[in-house]
Amino acid sequence: MSITIHTAALAHIDPAESIAFYRDALGFEVRGDVGSGTMRWVTVGNPDQPDVSILLAPPATDPGVTEEERRMISEMMAKGTYGWILLSTDDLEAAFERAVSAGAEVVQEPVDQPYGARDCAFRDPAGNLVRIQQKR
Repeated sequence: MSITIHTAALAHIDPAESIAFYRDALGFEVRGDVGSGTMRWVTVGNPDQPDVSILLAPPATDPGVTEEERRMISEMMAKGTYGWILLSTDDLEAAFERAVSAGAEVVQEPVDQPYGARDCAFRDPAGNLVRIQQKR
């Protein structure tokens, strides 16, 4: 038996802005777009990894989420502390320049980390931290 990663989820606030970020800044393709208005579930992914996707979903849509939890999620998203993802690339400088050229909000320019990785970081339009690491 083998278990693989199929889809990871991140919240979005504005699906059009999120699509533009993941498509233009990161080079991902849009694989699905279901719903309307801000209640859209958008699937994106790297064209070279057809079996792995990111689902961009409206936050706190589960009927079991309380109003207090919805408020907390909104506050965490506004602070950029709700969601994050770690990506990798074989050319960190090129990935950084592409994201900057697309207008991505830079959190950290490329830097060698004390734990051995070289990486950079951005915030997507919903405030999710997107960290990109150089492949070894």
